[in-house]
Amino acid sequence: MSQGVVLHKVTSALLDALNGAKRKGLLKTESWPVLSLDAPKRPEWGDLASTVALSLASSEQRSPQDIARIIVEELVQDDRLFDRVQIAQPGFLNLTVKPAVWQEVLREIEAQGDRYGRSNSGSGRRVLVEYVSANPTGPLHVGHGRGAAVGQAVANLLDAVGYEIVSEYYINDAGRQTKLLGQSVCARYQELDGRHVAFPTDGYHGTYITAVAERLREQRGSGKNPDTDDLEEQCRRFALEDLLNVIRQDLHSFGIEFQSWFSEASLLSSHAVERVLDDLKSRQLVFEQDGASWFRSSQFGDEKDRVVKKQDGEYTYLASDIAYHWDKLRRGYDLLIDVWGADHHGYIPRMQAVMQAYGHPKERLQVVLVQLVKLLRGGEEVKMSKRAGEFVTLRDVIDEVGADAAKFYFLMRDSKTHLDFDLELAKQRSAENPVYYVQYAHARISSLWRVSKSRGIDRPRASRTDLSMLMDPDELALIRKLSAFPSVVHASALSYEPHRLTYYLQQLAALLHGFYNKHRVLPPAADRDGGEGELGIVVPDGDRQREIVDSDRTAARLALMAGVQQVLRNGLSLLGISAPDHM
Repeated sequence: MSQGVVLHKVTSALLDALNGAKRKGLLKTESWPVLSLDAPKRPEWGDLASTVALSLASSEQRSPQDIARIIVEELVQDDRLFDRVQIAQPGFLNLTVKPAVWQEVLREIEAQGDRYGRSNSGSGRRVLVEYVSANPTGPLHVGHGRGAAVGQAVANLLDAVGYEIVSEYYINDAGRQTKLLGQSVCARYQELDGRHVAFPTDGYHGTYITAVAERLREQRGSGKNPDTDDLEEQCRRFALEDLLNVIRQDLHSFGIEFQSWFSEASLLSSHAVERVLDDLKSRQLVFEQDGASWFRSSQFGDEKDRVVKKQDGEYTYLASDIAYHWDKLRRGYDLLIDVWGADHHGYIPRMQAVMQAYGHPKERLQVVLVQLVKLLRGGEEVKMSKRAGEFVTLRDVIDEVGADAAKFYFLMRDSKTHLDFDLELAKQRSAENPVYYVQYAHARISSLWRVSKSRGIDRPRASRTDLSMLMDPDELALIRKLSAFPSVVHASALSYEPHRLTYYLQQLAALLHGFYNKHRVLPPAADRDGGEGELGIVVPDGDRQREIVDSDRTAARLALMAGVQQVLRNGLSLLGISAPDHM
């Protein structure tokens, strides 16, 4: 179930009302629209709002107000769910749910625990999520970091709603860029031996290239008058393996592990690229023109045909990508998700053309675009890195602010929009720092458990607690927010937009901190000056009724805190971020 218990009950009640009205001949529509529920713009209007009457106006050929009145007549016949059902112009249904129904959410959270928010809407369909896939020609930079955070979160969210997920890193270990890498390391390697050689014009100039050459020299030693071609190839192979190892280590420090690593070079060595292009050629989808081979991508909606093999016989990037995505399809995945930099937007139509060329709908490939990150320090843009020379590495950011803070910041905004990331703000231990604000909400409740234990107050179970004590508007607001969590997870997963979840967690943390600052959860320690009640609450002798009431309220609020903490922990886990007990 993608909805929480309350939304499920309200949706079912609306559906029953529609069907009841139809049986009575009051409504005639053959199939009902999707029954969506949202929070009204103002809390005094109710807990939930529905636009179903407006959606039916056309098919029913009557005013939304008339339709709303019919639905209300059916709804009010059952008073177990709603305290109030009202109609607002031009036909909105504003629904106020009974507190007892909201209170059941805490029992649902307790029963499901770490699985609260999860569902099986994906029905086990297999999905391959490919992300990062940076060329192993240098360390990961902050842009790769954002793509890594987004890719991991998308994979986790899809797993949470019932898809079978495999995450994959595509290693670009073939082609011109790797050759330039080998030449660059080779030049630096020879410089370490005191030989002055020309550096490749388009080579890699970062200081990390010298570091790779130094590690190679430690392993290989120096040698006079080496065979340059042989040395370049040794440098290329060593550098690819060395830098890929650096990438693996940085991703591990970032809390990301891939289930599969796929080599581009393997496509060439196995002649997969050649076979795929021959197959497309046999179906007239690859043709020869001007000495080059072209893929008929325009036949499938691309703006023009694309070169897959150049006049000099060298394959283009597209050729390898065609073979790679053909291999993904061959492995039987129901859905392919690629996380790319936003500068690859124009590449989407040609790859969706590949899907169609192999007889699949273009929607079988979904691309999540990730925009650039601008690093700031106290509002000023950071342009240089002491380590990389010309770009800020992901390792730099992890070392300075930590993996959790970096990941949360990368996920705070829609991945399709530019992101300003202030390093100084990310290190602050204050409400101004969003990740600290959310993690502190979890740690604050953990502190509550430590204090209650020190006072001999047992942690209550919602299933055995009188939750009817939770009638305060602030308490009910927290529960309503908790009830929305499954829907947020579901929507975030199916839209591939993890920023929806970070926004939700910030809202939940704000409600928790506001509640905690306004209301007392545990009784004040100073009250302990007489005989103790069931939960260690002391009242004047003879006033046992107050003791029972206060004891029940404390237990109920502790159960509420347990629900909040569980949802915070579940949400942070889906984002790949820790939920600390101390801060």
